[in-house]
Amino acid sequence: MSSQPSVLRPSRPVRRFVAALAWTAGALFSGAAIAATPIPAGPLVSTDWLAQNLDNTKVRIIEVSVNPGLYERAHIPGAVNVSWHHDLNDRVRRDIVGKEGFEALLSTAAVTPDTTVVLYGDNNNWFSAWAAWVFDIYGVKDVKLLDGGRKKWEAESRPQDNRVPALTATRYKVERVNPALRARLTDALAVAEGRSDAKLVDIRSADEYNGKIFAPPGAAELAVRAGHIPGAVNVSWGQAVREDGTFKSPDELKKLYAAAGVDGTKPVITYCRIGERSSHTWFALSKILGYQNVRNYDGSWTEYGNAVGVPVKNPAGTVWAAK
Repeated sequence: MSSQPSVLRPSRPVRRFVAALAWTAGALFSGAAIAATPIPAGPLVSTDWLAQNLDNTKVRIIEVSVNPGLYERAHIPGAVNVSWHHDLNDRVRRDIVGKEGFEALLSTAAVTPDTTVVLYGDNNNWFSAWAAWVFDIYGVKDVKLLDGGRKKWEAESRPQDNRVPALTATRYKVERVNPALRARLTDALAVAEGRSDAKLVDIRSADEYNGKIFAPPGAAELAVRAGHIPGAVNVSWGQAVREDGTFKSPDELKKLYAAAGVDGTKPVITYCRIGERSSHTWFALSKILGYQNVRNYDGSWTEYGNAVGVPVKNPAGTVWAAK
């Protein structure tokens, strides 16, 4: 009986290195443009554009992922790692990082007022969109998302490495702070009680919105009540993207939100569980569609669902102590 020789499969790091080498060689020998190209208008950059601008001195690539160790294992070459938990949140208060901490963070990342910042991350760019919201609060002038994030970059076998870039720190200073981009519990409650005509957009899953579940599968349960804020419409964040994680076209996004009564004619407040998924929708509405007066409620359901004395809509009737 004959036997076939076994085939050894290379390790993942070896496969990644070979893929990156092949991509680079292919680009070189096919005459593809490797030199930096003009920075595109708009809030998004494509994987093609970023691949051609990895050495562009006017661009600073920043990864904001949530999975521990992801950046250390492999990241887009030249990218700086920013921790959502430790760098963009206050270490003591339930709040975003303060002005001085943000200035120190961007100085360490070698960002200047003339830098184009490209944010990307895992989890469908949820936390990089949240970073974009924080960057906008602190008035960073030119911030873009990598359309499709890590998911698309890896799916296309684009180059990655595990080296931390050696950068010369700057002295970044925040020129303005825009707290109007942030909604508070009182703003959400005003809508729930009919004292505000703002449109509340709950971007969680239908099961979360209806109170069937308290949190997404695998996520920590952080609220003692299930359901949604009265008056909120439900447009799940996932409806705004294609299978590869890239945003749908502006026309498609307009139709999606208009069908739920959100057309930019009234103020909008987005919310989810902790504020990261709602940042993704905030980005779609404010940056891609250009709607004015779009705020992200980062307290979201974790705050509202634990608040005493606020009204809640819970179609499923789920009770925390007896679920």
